Amino acid sequence: QVQLVESGGGLVQAGGSLRLSCAASGRTFSVYAMGWFRQAPGKEREFVASITVNYGIIQYADSVKGRFAISRDNAKNTVSLQMNSLKAEDTAVYYCAAGRTQSRSASNYDYWGQGTQVTVSS
Repeated sequence: QVQLVESGGGLVQAGGSLRLSCAASGRTFSVYAMGWFRQAPGKEREFVASITVNYGIIQYADSVKGRFAISRDNAKNTVSLQMNSLKAEDTAVYYCAAGRTQSRSASNYDYWGQGTQVTVSS
């Protein structure tokens, strides 16, 4: 089992920045690919970003490319999402997830955090 806890969400004006963090405990964090997903009210959960175990491959959704940056620290068992130039359409609950392989599909991730709310006011 891997337990994931997100933090760092909040209310920010359009154009602003937030940094989300996800702390992992339980099984060895460094064997898992990590992903960030988000879900807005009335919408399906969507992929945001992912990073492989050894930092080698990073993927972003087209909607956040150039504005968001994912990173991980295997020594601290954390994964972060730096979000810049935020837009109203970025408003959602953001979830971090851990899986055996990197993927843009939520179904490929085995463990999920409880989510953190990000609200961007226009």
